[in-house]
Amino acid sequence: MDPYRIREDFPILKRKINGNPLIYFDNAATTQKPRQVIEAIRDFYENHNGNVHRAVHTLSLEATELYEKTRENIARFINAKNSAEIIFVRGTTEAINLVAYSWGMSNLEKGDEVLVSLMEHHSNIVPWDIVSKIKGFTVKYAKVHDDGTLDYADFESKFTSKTKIACLSHVSNVSGVVNDIKRIAKVAHEHGALMLVDGAQSVPHMKVDVREADIDFLAFSGHKMLGPTGIGVLYGKKDLLEKMNPFQGGGEMIKEVAFSQDKERCYISWNDPPWKFEAGTPNICGGIALNEAVKYLEQIGMDEVLKHERMLTEYAVEKMQTCCNKVAVYGPSELTSKCGIIPFTVDGLSSHDVALFCDNYGIMIRSGFHCAQPLHQVFKLQSSARASFYIYNTREEVDRFIEVLKEIEQL
Repeated sequence: MDPYRIREDFPILKRKINGNPLIYFDNAATTQKPRQVIEAIRDFYENHNGNVHRAVHTLSLEATELYEKTRENIARFINAKNSAEIIFVRGTTEAINLVAYSWGMSNLEKGDEVLVSLMEHHSNIVPWDIVSKIKGFTVKYAKVHDDGTLDYADFESKFTSKTKIACLSHVSNVSGVVNDIKRIAKVAHEHGALMLVDGAQSVPHMKVDVREADIDFLAFSGHKMLGPTGIGVLYGKKDLLEKMNPFQGGGEMIKEVAFSQDKERCYISWNDPPWKFEAGTPNICGGIALNEAVKYLEQIGMDEVLKHERMLTEYAVEKMQTCCNKVAVYGPSELTSKCGIIPFTVDGLSSHDVALFCDNYGIMIRSGFHCAQPLHQVFKLQSSARASFYIYNTREEVDRFIEVLKEIEQL
């Protein structure tokens, strides 16, 4: 893998911010887009723009073929059994909400339990809390160690006969910690529970095999893996999807709508999965562009992606700890168990101060609590700064980042 060659595919990386070369270290929030993805968007609207599944004319047929080809390729990318297990959504948030409402509203009741960890993104906490107030079930929270790693003993001890689903991020969006989802899925199934995985920070960075891990649901977003915003995926085992009610109603998701002869009653039958969960006109162009993003990552190889990120992470953490006096890095000391995400603070400055100072030098990092306040409470922080890497980042960019951090310390 050659990040310098890869950088040539990303037009935005040629931009300068405040007279400085753009250094983009906010990849956990969203990634930049290669020209192949940008070109796919242009090509669709210039040559193939039509609605999918709704007509027999040439443009509709071309759009449908391109769109459904993406579904097939994503199924292969995560090793789903078939494309019927791939539902297109706006992103990880909508995917988890779909499960919480479509599955949760029909299968959870008072006395049941949903198990979640304290390292979760708010998208994997809030939907379950909302539905719990409607249905009356209990949400239980598994502990996290002081270094941000999952307390497996506590998580597993909280399973009971009442547990119906366990929800866990594959990779923490704050610390980059990689969780053993296969281990938790096994325990969940032994207790008769399902396993939902938030893959927003894992699918773009490592090989994820849904069948090998034996998980029931997987949610991830296209914009975090070189694709456009507004497109994401929910994977679900087909037998579960067939039993679930639709999330939204409208066109596409129905097989038939008919009235009785007296027009007093309406009879509706649902479409088959995955279309049962895709009401209305989908983000066709976004799906087609996501296909190009998947192909781009496959050409590199997901093992190479992860290897490159871990190299940069180890290099950056070592520099931050040895060259900086007022910088504190959070997360596990064992860096081989995490992805390319580094949460940190600078003594005496808020995370936003740090981010704004970096921005003056063209370095884009995240600041705040990253939609994961519970984990920041574990770290005893109001907020943190976060640097996150991807395939186009380099050691030279890390070196420049360290120089700026040292300048910040002069404050």
